[in-house]
Amino acid sequence: MGRFGRLPVKFGENVKVDIKGSEILISGPRGSIARSIPSGVEVKIIDNNCIVVEKRKKGKFFDALQGTVKAHIRNMVHGVTEGWKKSLEVVGAGYRVELREKTLLLNVGYSHPVEFDVPDGIQVTIEKSTINLEGIDKELVGGFAAKIRASRKPEPYKGTGIRYIDEVVRRKPGKQAAKTGAG
Repeated sequence: MGRFGRLPVKFGENVKVDIKGSEILISGPRGSIARSIPSGVEVKIIDNNCIVVEKRKKGKFFDALQGTVKAHIRNMVHGVTEGWKKSLEVVGAGYRVELREKTLLLNVGYSHPVEFDVPDGIQVTIEKSTINLEGIDKELVGGFAAKIRASRKPEPYKGTGIRYIDEVVRRKPGKQAAKTGAG
């Protein structure tokens, strides 16, 4: 039984919501996002500042679909008002990050630099060894951050690699620790 999906999504006066058929467009001070609505749910605006998602049929699938659509709409409202941010830290001797126009270059221990084309809708800023990503679409920002992190995941022995700012890398003891403990 879905309870989360039944709760309304509230938005401020500076947010404009437009529902046309199976498409929802949310505009705010930072930009606008559009998303298609699945046929199993219906989206309505009530009280001029709340969005409600209603399911058309009963069942577990439709409960889950209602909650998913509600979460997407809430993320869209948050994105057009405040925006989404992800920060990554590059740790390692000789590891460097550079931004050339719309291309992010990473020198992270490979024989060649790793290049990423920055998608439209994401602003990238670099401060020393920190990569800051900002945008209005949560999926786009999070997906691009995950792609950057996957190019050199944090290594558990030395702690080098690319990690999220708030990520904790559990360090493992090396061979020396195993050798002295076995004695």
